[in-house]
Amino acid sequence: MKKALISGITGQDGSYLTELLLAKNYQVHGIIRRSSSFNTGRIDHLFNDNEIINKKLFLHYGDLSDSSSISRLLEKIVPDEIYNLGAQSHVKVSFDIPEYTSDIDATGTCRILDAIRDTRINTKFYQASSSEMFGKVQAIPQTESTPFYPRSPYACAKLYSHWLTVNFRESYNMFACSGILFNHESPRRGITFVTRKITHTLAEIIAKKTDKLFLGNLDAKRDWGFAGDYVEAMWLMLQQDKADDYVIATGETYSIKDFLDEAFGYAGLDWKKYVEISEKYFRPAEVDLLIGDASKARAKLGWKPKVNFKELVKMMVDADLELLGVKRK
Repeated sequence: MKKALISGITGQDGSYLTELLLAKNYQVHGIIRRSSSFNTGRIDHLFNDNEIINKKLFLHYGDLSDSSSISRLLEKIVPDEIYNLGAQSHVKVSFDIPEYTSDIDATGTCRILDAIRDTRINTKFYQASSSEMFGKVQAIPQTESTPFYPRSPYACAKLYSHWLTVNFRESYNMFACSGILFNHESPRRGITFVTRKITHTLAEIIAKKTDKLFLGNLDAKRDWGFAGDYVEAMWLMLQQDKADDYVIATGETYSIKDFLDEAFGYAGLDWKKYVEISEKYFRPAEVDLLIGDASKARAKLGWKPKVNFKELVKMMVDADLELLGVKRK
């Protein structure tokens, strides 16, 4: 039985990846931060299976800011695969807490890579890179060879981790790869992220709990996919004979307005009656257009997205309506 270690196991991607690996008969170990409240909601359903509790899924306290805890976990678990998904992942928040973002998203990756080198375990490492690294895009669409131009502390931190992963691969012959994932969403997305904010507030509007949705730049365009599809790409990268970096994307781009049209239209409402623009949701430096070319992943990994944009939006709206116990109009 293969063993995998996941940082960020309680996040959106971590939960879907855990489900995927358990289905492939992995023993999954997750790093969780000590907190005064439980934050395991996205994986709690997995603990309903006694076999998983006893033999397949284990949670360990640790932190990407604490190199000693990382080294101890690597020596204890000796994982076959490591997925570094832990991060301060909110772009707008990274402008407010740039130092913390850098410590976790950049130096945290360095701590894991250095721990792999120090412990000398034979493992494969996956780094969660981000399309935000392209920022002020230099080419359309974006591929693995498109120059980076980060536009936020989050993107800068991710870029450091991306190049550090390349550096450790080339310097120490380490199996270390990065997935440059474009925006990927799901019903498990945090409510502060714009897509989930839209679908959750839409459900609240239908439930008559609110009558306003406050947003920022409605013209920003993103390449949105389904997180459940994207974690499969992560796994496929670590099954290859040679480590490499891959863009993971749908190849289609939609604006926030398009998302609003699809979500509110599906619910039979006109979003223009409910949405108000607030300056506080604008970024100091905006990323206007992201659209990825995943040709390399299609050719070498055999990966392609299964859920399209319309299906993704409907999935998220339906989930939030069910969460609030209401139905579409």
